[in-house]
Amino acid sequence: MSQTVLVEKNERGYMKFILHRPEKRNAVSYQLMEEFEAALDQAAQDNDVKVVVITGYGDRAFCSGGDLAEFHSLYTEEESYGMLSKMGAILYKLAVFKKPTIALLNGSAVGGGCEIASACDFRLAKSGVKLGFVQASLGITTGWGGASILLEKIPYQSAMKLLLNGTIYTAEAAKELGFIDEVIQGDLEEWERFVDTILNREVGVLMAYKNLLINKWEETDLKGRMEMESRQCAKLWETDAHHQAVDSFLNKTK
Repeated sequence: MSQTVLVEKNERGYMKFILHRPEKRNAVSYQLMEEFEAALDQAAQDNDVKVVVITGYGDRAFCSGGDLAEFHSLYTEEESYGMLSKMGAILYKLAVFKKPTIALLNGSAVGGGCEIASACDFRLAKSGVKLGFVQASLGITTGWGGASILLEKIPYQSAMKLLLNGTIYTAEAAKELGFIDEVIQGDLEEWERFVDTILNREVGVLMAYKNLLINKWEETDLKGRMEMESRQCAKLWETDAHHQAVDSFLNKTK
């Protein structure tokens, strides 16, 4: 069984997680969940790592969300909640990770891919990349806690527009809404300029500032709000509207 998360450590002080399911546009599977969480634990325990960068394999996709083919067998509220809450717990761990995190959108990010990006401290995207919280078009809401995180990070009007429209935006349009921090015009490796100064700081300083944010989210029960979000999504998951939308999507991709 091939790895679904490749981990690369750079001598400059960052660790890169590469979502590696190119045949599925780097979609999230149960195996990817396990490997992603293990990679987070590895980075947390490595004192030489100052920054974690998450990107996708290749140049087509950052992450296309959950693997609909794998998760379509989940039919009821309780069945879907098991999967949603599992990935939600991992995204909470990412959101409160004790070191700065960056989502590097090398390609398209849709649905759960945008939820993963939301959980990172910064979001950088290659010019022309398309992204969107498309869950509404599938008859569900964000299910991994992405909306709760998004509402913490950008003005609520912008967040609600991204969520309620359920449509695709360019990286440039998403930057205007505050979701993308920087659009990379040239070579994707130019993203390193964004963290040059951060990597020159002591890891203790970086962690101290991040801890202030984590304390705030613990006090306002971000974890509980994310869990409620997963539960609400699970209720919608078992509706005919959702299953019909997924059937239609899967038939189009055959």
